[in-house]
Amino acid sequence: MTSTGIRLHAPAPGWSISADVVVVGSGVAGLTAALRCEAAGLRTVVVTKARLDDGSTRWAQGGIAAALGEGDSPEQHLDDTLVAGAGLCDAEAVRILVTEGPDAVRRLIETGAHFDESAEGELALTREGGHHRRRIAHAGGDATGAEISRALVEAVRARGLRTIENALVLDLLTDAEGRSAGVSLHVMGEGQHDGVGAVHAPAVVLATGGMGQVFSATTNPSVSTGDGVALALRAGAEVSDLEFVQFHPTVLFLGPDAEGQQPLVSEAVRGEGAHLVDADGVRFMLGRHELAELAPRDIVAKGIMRRMQEQGAEHMFLDARHFGAQMWERRFPTILAACRAHGIDPVHEPIPVAPAAHYASGGVRTDSRGRTTVPGLYACGEVACTGVHGANRLASNSLLEGLVYAERIAHDIAVSLRHDGPHARVPVPEPQPEKPAHPLLAPEDRFAIQRIMTGGAGVLRSAESLARAAERLQRLHSEARDALDENGKTAEPGVDTWETTNLLCVARVLVAAALQREETRGCHWREDHADRDDAAWARHLVVRLNPDRTLAVHTTDTADFPPTHPRSLGSARAGGIPTHHPAHRPQEQ
Repeated sequence: MTSTGIRLHAPAPGWSISADVVVVGSGVAGLTAALRCEAAGLRTVVVTKARLDDGSTRWAQGGIAAALGEGDSPEQHLDDTLVAGAGLCDAEAVRILVTEGPDAVRRLIETGAHFDESAEGELALTREGGHHRRRIAHAGGDATGAEISRALVEAVRARGLRTIENALVLDLLTDAEGRSAGVSLHVMGEGQHDGVGAVHAPAVVLATGGMGQVFSATTNPSVSTGDGVALALRAGAEVSDLEFVQFHPTVLFLGPDAEGQQPLVSEAVRGEGAHLVDADGVRFMLGRHELAELAPRDIVAKGIMRRMQEQGAEHMFLDARHFGAQMWERRFPTILAACRAHGIDPVHEPIPVAPAAHYASGGVRTDSRGRTTVPGLYACGEVACTGVHGANRLASNSLLEGLVYAERIAHDIAVSLRHDGPHARVPVPEPQPEKPAHPLLAPEDRFAIQRIMTGGAGVLRSAESLARAAERLQRLHSEARDALDENGKTAEPGVDTWETTNLLCVARVLVAAALQREETRGCHWREDHADRDDAAWARHLVVRLNPDRTLAVHTTDTADFPPTHPRSLGSARAGGIPTHHPAHRPQEQ
């Protein structure tokens, strides 16, 4: 895979530092990868867009799924994941997740994360949509992500890892052979570094989170602008499954014009017995699926949307009044506080809910070691597409995926660099082009992109809505490109313009894939192609960015990903993932 030669318009780096590994992102995936790399003796730098604890992980309410309970097993977890993924999961990727997951959670506990326990001192496990067992470990009732983030941030600080906060990563740097040579970045505010600089490193780990801000209403924080996916595309990497955006069924409804980050009402509320009802109190999910309110998220979101269409309603209700005040305060204090802050008291009234953009099941395509199609570039967490989630992520598999694949990435980097010894090779990046290679959009275009995406590529899609969205996005793209080509003018470089440009990049890919997939599968819902079509579409859409900024789209032959085949980081690669990992024993299919 060769680089596109496309970079964001930005000043040349005015400072640089060197490392063995640079990890971009500070959620569960990024900090786990960083801690494991540091433990292997690698000089590791963590770059994060805000503060260390400001990523998406801390917003996770429900918990982390793993076969930790009595009577549960990795095979049962695998079965539930495959069903939720609607025929598009990579079976081996899922097997790795569910087999290595329990021990990865135990290592997270050893790192300092404290999960809720039963009266007997065992992990208190709950159940969420799509799970046939209680296998969701949680913390602080509904503050699991906050506790995991706290533990990992404290471990990073205790071990003295070098961190660069308030820094937006711009582009991947590559050497003369096309391998990763680090990243360029812009540091905002005061600190040891300021302005545009570079971290030179042979290994780069993208753990930048999601892209929920491409829609008007989302559960994602404001920093989730698809920066990692856009960077990877400009670097020549492949992305896959971007059409599968999961809309969480139960987001607190704040009005039809609500924009930005919306409060999530965790699936665990339904796991503990809350009911979805319409304005008349009718439980409309009964009879739609054997698990009713605990069906996989795509089915519940569609059930809510259909009922809204039938009744001309703007939202449905989640009724958990039967919990009582004590259970609400003990089990779901965060959600209770958020509802009350918006004038809703779930102890005494149903909660108005509607679907909103929540999680990107697709992302930068990787193999089982987190390697992308660009040598030396890795990805894990929501920015990555490992094949685990397929067409619809199973509830609470996201934190586990970040944890498991971050550990695998750290091992692969350590093995890859071991041949030359730590710190032996500092890559020399190729000179950046003198002229800007990518036009920047004005900050106000961000809201235009969000409106286009919400209207044309939201929960319910059609050929007409997607074509309209594609045309409007292309118009934004062409206007910025033509201005640059004709008179060399582009929007002023800065965080707002870089983020908006990244959002347009990922929006174009998402719409192109959604327009091409003419079926309804998982969280991709086409009203003009209402059925799932395994004969034509039991495969993945893979997208690359061409040097002329057009998109190249192709399909895989099966639901399993082909290899990424990156070249080794060092002059030789010895070994691999330890053979004692059960996921790498031969499996009968």
